[in-house]
Amino acid sequence: MSKAAARSPAWSLPEASLVIQLARAVAQQGGRVVVVGGWVRDRLHGEPSKDLDLEIFGLSPESISNLLRPFGFSDPVGQHFPVWRETRHGVDVNYPRAGSDLFSQDRADSLGVAFREASRHRDLTINAIGWDPLGSSHDDADPLDLLDPWQGRADLAHRRLRFVDRETFGMDPLRVLRVARLSARFDARVDPGLIELCRGIKLAGLPIERIATELRRILRESSRPSQAFDFLAQIDHLDVFPPIAALRDVPQDPRWHPEGDVYVHTMQVVDCAAEIAAGLSESGSERLLFAALCHDLGKPETTTVEKGRIRSIGHEGVGAKRTREWLDDLRLPGRTVQAVEALVAHHLAPAQFATQNAGPRAYRRLARKLAPSGVTLVELERVARADHLGRSTAGSPVGRFEAGTLFLEAAEAAQVREAPRPLVVRASALIARGIEPGPELGRLLARCQTLQDETGQQDPEVLVDRVLAERE
Repeated sequence: MSKAAARSPAWSLPEASLVIQLARAVAQQGGRVVVVGGWVRDRLHGEPSKDLDLEIFGLSPESISNLLRPFGFSDPVGQHFPVWRETRHGVDVNYPRAGSDLFSQDRADSLGVAFREASRHRDLTINAIGWDPLGSSHDDADPLDLLDPWQGRADLAHRRLRFVDRETFGMDPLRVLRVARLSARFDARVDPGLIELCRGIKLAGLPIERIATELRRILRESSRPSQAFDFLAQIDHLDVFPPIAALRDVPQDPRWHPEGDVYVHTMQVVDCAAEIAAGLSESGSERLLFAALCHDLGKPETTTVEKGRIRSIGHEGVGAKRTREWLDDLRLPGRTVQAVEALVAHHLAPAQFATQNAGPRAYRRLARKLAPSGVTLVELERVARADHLGRSTAGSPVGRFEAGTLFLEAAEAAQVREAPRPLVVRASALIARGIEPGPELGRLLARCQTLQDETGQQDPEVLVDRVLAERE
């Protein structure tokens, strides 16, 4: 392949001029820039990648700081292995953990030697591939100017996860969660040696923020998030997510859940939610996926067996409380927590409303109840649909959720599909009728809202007359 082919659009860089200019400036001072990690891996996999990670070989940290400053990079973070950040374009520059002193412009093979030594500190072979943006200056030049000392390209092509170095892998326990995430994202087989290595790493000291970040990425980046959780269960580390581990072995009525226990059902629901979430906004996708993951968190506490019948009465309310507690512990954004809690609390409503042939008043009241959490009936139906399809009962595998269709049609007829109807009575209307500002005014406004939702009445004068007549 020619150099022109190596510069094909598939390997063009976001804001490439910054990286190329930086690489040339480094080369002028006797060093070399290598693009590393996820950007290279994702390009090889045919996917875009937002952020760029670079390593600079052959220069001292002080020289790198002086060189990067005019390009808008921050001062270095980290004493032993500095990182410089340029936030505008999402570029990070790392000082290699090893091998930088092995690079010399006078030796054609030295970049390959230096990169191999540095990449021993990377976690997986698919993350230990480097790209030389200025062209080959190393032995066995790859037509794409790739440095691949651990056969990461072959592992990526064969969907296989292997560690680079047994001794360095365990330096960061978070890598266990990364293996889980990447196994789901790439539908990859985890090498037996890596499985045993991960099983022996303790996760107890991981900061909750890092756990939360990996969990969010597991849900957002995988077409089948269940693979990540199943891998953690396989290596006895599912308890890094305690509420999910608690779902295992919680029984369900086989008539409605022939697929198995609550954990098995939840995994199927999350996978269905991942399919539904495709095309949604990032926030909408995350709320749906977390609601799917948490929708049955109340079952371990509410499940009983009575005369051979398995029941979980009230699990949605308990589950909403457990959801808030867990997501607060994970320090997720408050709006996300509030929305997911509401979705969990009401996830049975679409099926119940359709079965009971609920009238417009019920839909208006539900829409009003969900509104403070920023949740719509459309979002609620998505969670209920994932719940319905995430089981092995008749009708589920072919994607039918007739109750959801009826629910949305009724919500549309009640004019609350996307939001509750605006309140038509303002405080000024009551003040004009002699009501003084204060608690009584607030109570009467709330009563006007209730009447509007119950009756569908849109005339503010009719509502005010009725509320004031009740007061007499």
